[in-house]
Order: sequence, then structure tokens, then C-alpha cells
Amino acid sequence: MTEKEKMLAGLMYSPSDPTLMAERHKVRLLFHKFNHLSEEHLEERTKVLYEIFGEAGKNLFVEPPFFCDYGSNIKVGKNVFMNFNCCILDVAEVTIGDNCMFAPNVQIYTATHPIEFKARNSGKELGKPIKIGDNVWIGGNSTICPGITLGNNVVVGAGSVVTKNFPDDVVIAGNPAKIIKSIDNS
Repeated sequence: MTEKEKMLAGLMYSPSDPTLMAERHKVRLLFHKFNHLSEEHLEERTKVLYEIFGEAGKNLFVEPPFFCDYGSNIKVGKNVFMNFNCCILDVAEVTIGDNCMFAPNVQIYTATHPIEFKARNSGKELGKPIKIGDNVWIGGNSTICPGITLGNNVVVGAGSVVTKNFPDDVVIAGNPAKIIKSIDNS
């Protein structure tokens, strides 16, 4: 397997692989351009944004600055809004549903490292995919940890650290996040 295939399969891989380094460099050039285009160049900025993401539906709007590892592993539905300073470490697939809103400073991390120091010191890492359902609102300064699935219609309170999966129709908050209440979306 190539290092990229290992990465996408959730296996230990070497991030210093030349192919992976080239892909990260390419997206850094794109998000640098995106982050520095002014409001007067909104159409061009939007075009660059669609080049960054692997898949993106209609009405995607991201406030700069935005950062990611690869971009190609991010799949976004329609009507998605990301506020200032969103960072998505997409060494594994990140799927974001329709009608999602991210407040400022939302961090989504698929990247992780071994807990055993010898393996961690090897320089290798791994990733776990993240899936965010439809109609999800993630509050400011929240962190979504590797391997997490959030159901549909979830609200994540500001400053939360999401370390486990949550079902549809709940408000979660805290560090670690826990269910605060259910939402009646009937």
C-alpha cells in the first residue's frame, strides 16, 4: 500500500511521504490564496474554495481564514457556513451534511497519534474519519476529535470538546461533551 492508501485506510502512515507532502503543499497554496482575497474578489474566493474541498454542494460559504491538511478528503453538503478560523485536519475523510453552521474557531481533527511513546516517536501517525449529519450547528471554539459521528440536528455548545458519538436531535456541551437536552424536531 502507498502511504496515502494507508492514511485513508486509518493505518499508521508516514506524513513525510513525498506524495503526501506535495498534496499538503498544493492545498496550502490554495488556502493561502483564499485567505488573502478580499471581499471585492468574492467570486474568485468562492471558486478557490471549491477547488480546496474534495466535494461541496451549493451555497458553501467560508469566512477566511480557513485551514486544512489536504482538502480533498473533505466532503460538504449544500448550504454550509463556516465562520472565521475554521481548521479541518483531514488525513481521514470528513463528511459534513447539508445545512450545517460552524461558529468561529471550530476545529475538526481526524489526525491522531499513537499513545505508546515509541510508536509516537516514530514520526508516523494515523487518522479516524469524522461524520457530521445534516442541520448541525457547532458553537465557537469547539473541537471535534478523531473518529466522531454527530447525528442530524445536533447543536454543539460553544467551547465543547466532542470525544464520543452522539445521536440525532440533541444539544451537547462541555469538556468532554455530554447531552444537555433532547430537541423535539417533530
